[in-house]
Amino acid sequence: MAKQNSPSLIEVVKQVAEQQHSQVSEIEKSKTVLFQLQAKFQELEKEMDSILLETKTTEREIYLQDDAIEVTKYHCENLEAQVRALYTENLKLRHDAEIVQEEFEMTLARNNEYREKIKAHKHLFWEMESKMPVMIELAKKKAVVEQLKTKKEELMRDLQNPEGSVIKQVQEEIILLKREITTLKELIDKKTDLLEEEKKMHAKLRKEIEVQNKRYDAILKRLHCQLNKLHSNKRQWHWNIQQLEKKAAELRKCLGVVELQTSI
Repeated sequence: MAKQNSPSLIEVVKQVAEQQHSQVSEIEKSKTVLFQLQAKFQELEKEMDSILLETKTTEREIYLQDDAIEVTKYHCENLEAQVRALYTENLKLRHDAEIVQEEFEMTLARNNEYREKIKAHKHLFWEMESKMPVMIELAKKKAVVEQLKTKKEELMRDLQNPEGSVIKQVQEEIILLKREITTLKELIDKKTDLLEEEKKMHAKLRKEIEVQNKRYDAILKRLHCQLNKLHSNKRQWHWNIQQLEKKAAELRKCLGVVELQTSI
């Protein structure tokens, strides 16, 4: 009865073998899955390495971009400061330009006023000048000059004509001038002869004057000698008078002493 109720050994072995085969299949499948997972894991590791490399590269680029952003920010701040300074300077320049424009307009107005005054002054001066005797005389002179210019033009036209009246008049005047020149030459010759005679007379008088001068020089020398002698005698007389005055003073002194003694 026990043998009938319990499974047979063959069935057990068969079941064990089937279980082993099933386990082997499961193990093979697990190995296959494991290999696939390992391969996928390696791929994932490679992808991770690649992603890490890209991440580091990205981080480096981010750092560089951060630095660039900082530099750009610094430049922007500088540019903003420059823009503010330029804006302030632009406002100041605009204000200065407005002031200069106002000054220019004021100066232009003053210049226009001054120009009008100058025009009025010139007009008044011209009116006064036109009434001055000198300007009236000048106007007359100008009129005379215009007349002379007209006559000159007429004379030039007449001179270009050989048969003109001016040519004939000039020829007659030339003849008269030649006659006058001949007369003047004759007078000059006569005057030259008279001058020669006067020169001779002057030479004679010069000699006589030289003789008289020598005579007068001798007389002056003699008078100088006499004058010097008189001066010398005068000095001698003066000295003698001084000596006599001294003697007279001494005699008076002596007389005074004698009179004093007599009275005592």
